[in-house]
Amino acid sequence: MSYPRIYNAATDMVDLHLTQGRGAKAAFIDATETLSYDELAERTNRVANLMETYGIGREQRVALLLLDTVDYPPAFWGAIKAGVVPVALNTLLTGEQYKYILEDSRARAVIVSAPLLEAIRPILGQLPFLKHVFVAGGQVPPFALNFRDELSHQSPVAVPAETCADEVAFWLYSSGSTGMPKGTRHIHTSLMETARLYGQGVLGIRDDDVMFSAAKIFFAYGLGNAMSFPLSVGATTILLPERPTPDSVFRILGEHQPTIFGGVPTLYAAMLNHAAGTPTASSARLRQCISAGEALPADVGKAWASRFGVDILDGIGSTEMLHIFVSNRPGDVRYGTSGKPVPGYKVRLVDEAGGDVADGEVGELLVSGPSAAEGYWNQRDKSRTTFEGGWTRSGDKYVRDAEGYYTYQGRTDDMFKVSGIWVSPFEVESALISHQAVLEAAVVPKEDSDGLIKPRAIIVLKAGQIADDALSSSLKEHVKAKAGAWKYPRWIEFVDALPKTATGKIQRYKLRT
Repeated sequence: MSYPRIYNAATDMVDLHLTQGRGAKAAFIDATETLSYDELAERTNRVANLMETYGIGREQRVALLLLDTVDYPPAFWGAIKAGVVPVALNTLLTGEQYKYILEDSRARAVIVSAPLLEAIRPILGQLPFLKHVFVAGGQVPPFALNFRDELSHQSPVAVPAETCADEVAFWLYSSGSTGMPKGTRHIHTSLMETARLYGQGVLGIRDDDVMFSAAKIFFAYGLGNAMSFPLSVGATTILLPERPTPDSVFRILGEHQPTIFGGVPTLYAAMLNHAAGTPTASSARLRQCISAGEALPADVGKAWASRFGVDILDGIGSTEMLHIFVSNRPGDVRYGTSGKPVPGYKVRLVDEAGGDVADGEVGELLVSGPSAAEGYWNQRDKSRTTFEGGWTRSGDKYVRDAEGYYTYQGRTDDMFKVSGIWVSPFEVESALISHQAVLEAAVVPKEDSDGLIKPRAIIVLKAGQIADDALSSSLKEHVKAKAGAWKYPRWIEFVDALPKTATGKIQRYKLRT
């Protein structure tokens, strides 16, 4: 797809719908309000003008610490329309992490949902670049501005900034599972590229679809699901401000009857294990389900398809590539794999020396495509080691079979050898999860008394299951039968919960220590 040199993403995602007759159609629906396409365009313009009113200029940053409500889309697209760079913030971080990101990004303003204000209130006086705090919803303290009230004083008409197609449009901060997060900078065309290649090309999203993403907008996966994909075709999005639990997700599925649902593996597993997890609790109109964030265990995918009659299209994406670039697709689902490259993207598997590996051999996954980030903010060394010319290192280990399907083996730093043979933590975890007693599992290496590396498993059991020696022995034998005799966990520990990032990824590095 070609773009004019002067291109602003908000024109395609927001303004275009008014010329195509969708003004009265619902664009976003949250717990208390419906935002039509007319209203989305008007509020987007008001946000763009708000940026000018408060002196937030081209290429400066505005941080968005917002719950998934109808305030989010106008804030995001309004900043982009003004040539200001929105920085989507994870809503589950600590004050120290927010301080780091707000200092690192030099955000001139923050738009924050009232329930999240307390998380940043103690640090506001320590941020020399931050000039304005806009609060959306709820009580507004004297030091802040009321977001909705301020918008009401702005003009509903705005001209898009003459941004370059290759200009940075927005930032996403990586999840920072092993350290402070990195500011990942994406350009204006990346949003439409992911919508065109995956949203339309693989998912087949249409203007009559109703989309619901349990993954939040601040997450690259959720940003595509909830905003750029539906907006690229004029569909409707359901937003869930609260935490996505089986109860809250089934409530949305039942009330709004979405046609497409985006979740993560841990949520799908929890929904299958939920007492109310029956087809009658879901959406009768559901035609597509997608998964990303971590690889989907085959047993979870098969159980979901069997119970709800809809396949889960599992795939792999990244913050650096903005969305999914290898995926299963309708009519071509092979559970236990991430599928095949999305048309428009190229992938390679390479060894430690950078050479391509053969089918059946494990290699690091590299990807090339039009949605790659421009780089990390003020992280030159990390940018150089991640973005290599036209290729982006994913940090994931994969194996490709003779038919071209890619199977996840683990993160590059999660893999380890047992008896000289590579072991994929994900393979052992999948075997454990296929046992009827196990809800979640994480596998990490541990030295035995001889100093040799062996697998150690940390397990969350399903409700009503009893953790004892008999179950441990049963699980070990189960893994031997499913994955291989040398891969079984020599140690098994039962816990109430596994440490995870805010996007649902297991933090194995915490378990290793």
